[in-house]
Amino acid sequence: MILDRILAHKRAELASRKRIMPLNELEKAAQGLPAPLPLAPSIRRSGELAVIAETKKASPSKGILCKNYNPVKIVAAYEQAGAAAISVLTEEKFFLGHPCHLVLVKRAVRIPVLRKDFIIDPYQIYESRALGADAVLLIVAALSPALLAELTKLAGDLGLSCLVEVHTERELSQALAYGAEIIGINNRNLHNFVTDLSVTFNLIDLIDLNKITVVSESGIKNKGDILRLKERGVHAALVGEALVRCAEPGQGLIKLTDFRAGG
Repeated sequence: MILDRILAHKRAELASRKRIMPLNELEKAAQGLPAPLPLAPSIRRSGELAVIAETKKASPSKGILCKNYNPVKIVAAYEQAGAAAISVLTEEKFFLGHPCHLVLVKRAVRIPVLRKDFIIDPYQIYESRALGADAVLLIVAALSPALLAELTKLAGDLGLSCLVEVHTERELSQALAYGAEIIGINNRNLHNFVTDLSVTFNLIDLIDLNKITVVSESGIKNKGDILRLKERGVHAALVGEALVRCAEPGQGLIKLTDFRAGG
């Protein structure tokens, strides 16, 4: 299973990082930084479907997505094109990201920045804050209920928003039970990486959209997909691959969301 491989590597990687930067030093590095920007107000726009535009170089299923990868250039174009927030892949082995990409991106934009990684340890929450993240991704499939609760609370204590990712009805129930306010419905099955947009449509009816902000993630390829999500009440879409594959990612975002244009 792809998720199991990623998590096994992440545990080993974390052990190494903790030796290089002990937790107490990381906690100090996270202090005194500007307050994180709240994610929900940026992606919950009346009458619109907001886009969290993602910058990433590669994926385990598709390989290299962007050969001449320049995350700062990409996110500057996203912000100019109307992105509501930015998602930065920081996972190194499978997605060819790096934590330093988040630092660079945060300096380049004025909208909320989400750290997208496989967060399985409180250490990574402090690390995300020290890197300048405004929000973190918490994947229910990768966490025990107790750890999900612990990470959610710690993130909140540090002022970080949580995008709590689910793929099944059971995972959704767990996320709601622990007070998730922003739910990401991942259309990609993390065990085999197959995508199906119907996952969002099946789960959204189980969510109180007046109280919970819903983000549809993965497999969103064109304007038709965006329109279908908007019609079902989804608040935001997280889009990466369809944009970073474009020669001009900013123009790709404009084309994806401009319903005045044809195509």
